Amino acid sequence: MKIENNKSIALSYVLKVNGETIETVNRENPMRFIFGQGYLLPSFEENIKGKKIGDTFAFELKAADAYGEIDNDAFVELSKNIFEIDGKIDETLFIVGNVIPMHDSQGNLLNGTVDSISDAAIVMNFNHPLAGCDLDFTGEVVDVRDITAEELAELQNSCNHSNCADCNCCG
Repeated sequence: MKIENNKSIALSYVLKVNGETIETVNRENPMRFIFGQGYLLPSFEENIKGKKIGDTFAFELKAADAYGEIDNDAFVELSKNIFEIDGKIDETLFIVGNVIPMHDSQGNLLNGTVDSISDAAIVMNFNHPLAGCDLDFTGEVVDVRDITAEELAELQNSCNHSNCADCNCCG
């Protein structure tokens, strides 16, 4: 059986950035997902499509095909007073590199990383942590199988498209 849309996939892999290992997923506890459902970067899926159990892979995703280049517009200066709770600011939040969960103007949750701090403001970086990075993957296909009835039902229940035939999300 080959990797294709709506198959349950399990992978082991090592992810390196600039030669440094930043993530390792072993065979005993592989990453599991349903192929073609947008769980992974499209360029990642393209590199494993058609592989079978036991096949290995090694590929690089350039930043533009991964999480994008660093977007300077994603650096936002925010007044410290927006972080006040009951008139007080928790100064322990304001450490360069800290990730702070926030909401955008539509109420969507997003993470910002403290980039710099001044007396009155904080510059938050809302780029993905791997933006601007080329990603080097090596790994192995641990399992490829048909999805179960339960997995199919979960897919169908999570679909929010008006016409599934448009996206082929439900089979």
